Amino acid sequence: MAKPSPIAADLYGDLLEYEAPAPPSRLRAHLPGLLVAGVAALAASYLSEHYGAPLMLMGLLLGLSLNFVNVVPQLHPGLNFASKTLLRWGIVLLGTQITLSQIAGLGVAGLAAVAGIIALVTLTGLVAARALKLEPWLGLLAGGAVAICGASAALALSALLGERRTSQAQLTLVLVCVAGASAFAMSTYPQLAHALHLSDRQAGFLIGASIHDVAQALGAGYSFSPEAGEVATIVKLTRVALLAPTLAVISLFLAREGGEKGGKITLPWFVLGFFALAALCSYWPQPAVVTSAASHTASSMLLLAVVATGIGSPMQLLLDQGWRTSMPVLTATIVSFILALAGALLLF
Repeated sequence: MAKPSPIAADLYGDLLEYEAPAPPSRLRAHLPGLLVAGVAALAASYLSEHYGAPLMLMGLLLGLSLNFVNVVPQLHPGLNFASKTLLRWGIVLLGTQITLSQIAGLGVAGLAAVAGIIALVTLTGLVAARALKLEPWLGLLAGGAVAICGASAALALSALLGERRTSQAQLTLVLVCVAGASAFAMSTYPQLAHALHLSDRQAGFLIGASIHDVAQALGAGYSFSPEAGEVATIVKLTRVALLAPTLAVISLFLAREGGEKGGKITLPWFVLGFFALAALCSYWPQPAVVTSAASHTASSMLLLAVVATGIGSPMQLLLDQGWRTSMPVLTATIVSFILALAGALLLF
């Protein structure tokens, strides 16, 4: 290995050689960004617990409020680690919330209805984006987030699509719109169900099949009645379980679109991990303490990913998106409610 060139000489003409400092370890490089994201995540948790605000929305808003620290380059490794690596592991751990018995409890007709709603709502996002002359990937991101599980699905879809197809500003705007729409749905859908004189099972299916966020869907269901809450839980977790198959189908489409016809289609590792954990929990039930710890860990990882996404978002590009960018989320939300209501009336 060649010696580095001298960079100076003293008064006597002796050359002084430069010794490069040792590069920081990976942990030290990631620590500053993770600490900033962690403090914001703790603040978001406090606001959510004490004021009833949606957790992911609080995390995103606090992340956006700290956007100014993104100019510090020392924070970038940790923020990138949170928004990418922790995100993928959080998606894997979501598999611990799903078992085949839960899905079977919905019945064939109910499962088919939920799958059909997911497909149609996702297509609604694509159609709305095309009608407004927006990028189709934005419509897919918005429609999939509304159809499946809100911010978690948006982050998973963004990880699958990659930065070449969806920008950080588009992802952030979708997260803001989805969180806002889900909070609105949680506060209004139970009242709408009462006004429509729906039964407990009908209300549970409507709420579980249409509200984006898992915690908000369960909260809205149990606010209607205990039976509605149980049905909403099964329906909502079925939607979460269909996240991995949806990602698999989109991955297949992306491979075809990329010209890999006839070639081997490779699923992202976090999708395979989701499937593996869901299968493990289905055939080998885990103790409640294990599933609870996995659930809290997944929520923490996803919250850190949301905060890091907000901090790293280019604010000027976000402000330049305009009102049209929010329309795919709003359109998909309306269609989701209509289809869920139709499913509830036909099934029960």
